Amino acid sequence: MAKLVELKKKAAGIRKKIVEMSYKSNASHIGGALSCTDILTVLYFDVMKINPKRPLEKTRDRLVLSKGHAAATLFSILAEKGFFEKKTLEEFHVENGRLWGHPNLGIVPGVEATTGSLGHGLPIGVGMALAGKLDGLNYNVFVVLSDGECEEGSNWEAALSAAHNKLDNLVAIIDYNKWQCFGKTNEVVNLEPLAEKWKAFGFSVKEVNGHNFEELVSTFKEVPFEKGKPSMIIANTVKGKGISFMEDCLEWHYKSPNKEQCRQAFEEIEKQAIPGSKSKEKEKNKIKGESK
Repeated sequence: MAKLVELKKKAAGIRKKIVEMSYKSNASHIGGALSCTDILTVLYFDVMKINPKRPLEKTRDRLVLSKGHAAATLFSILAEKGFFEKKTLEEFHVENGRLWGHPNLGIVPGVEATTGSLGHGLPIGVGMALAGKLDGLNYNVFVVLSDGECEEGSNWEAALSAAHNKLDNLVAIIDYNKWQCFGKTNEVVNLEPLAEKWKAFGFSVKEVNGHNFEELVSTFKEVPFEKGKPSMIIANTVKGKGISFMEDCLEWHYKSPNKEQCRQAFEEIEKQAIPGSKSKEKEKNKIKGESK
């Protein structure tokens, strides 16, 4: 229980940082960044075998954020984990800043691949997992995809290759928040039956609540689900999770919060946070006097 409480606290802190970064930089994609926050928090703070002091260690686990538009989540977590100084987050999505709107390999430690053009992350992950098998290295590769991204044919080519090569060190996670840039995912291109599709392509599949920490932790501990098969986790999530006026709302795919919305978001996240997190007043002071 203590571990789950700590993970919830971490996720609340990451959500605050995502909101702050989006507000200060006038960046978009906050909805999708919030929907995958709990997934990435569990991976980085409980599941993955990584060492920020040795970010290129050969036996480390790898994470490829294929839905690169959620870069604010990844950068916030990498800073919190100690891969780089937290003040670097002030360079997110601003002129001459090091942190771009999507992950870029080599800009800061901890980023495993340049992503953002959807459909590329899983093929990259397949290559990493295959390399691990060929080199006899014991690591896992985690790839986080968006649901709309599953419309890209390159994912299904990669899936065939992963199953053919028996890559049971590959774990794909779909952030299934049911929205993409212009509407409901299944109204744009129907994905269902999604689980059956991945099973047909040779993956061992489990569906989870992508915001239930206990369920996420227990599911990740079970990988690989089957020996000789890549694993697929379909995580049912809510776009804009944690902030009432952003939840399940298309406009927050591109919109960024203004000062008042930012303050309201801090208050809502704080109410959900576990006692011991930073006070509302301290969080409010971060944006005091700033406006768009």
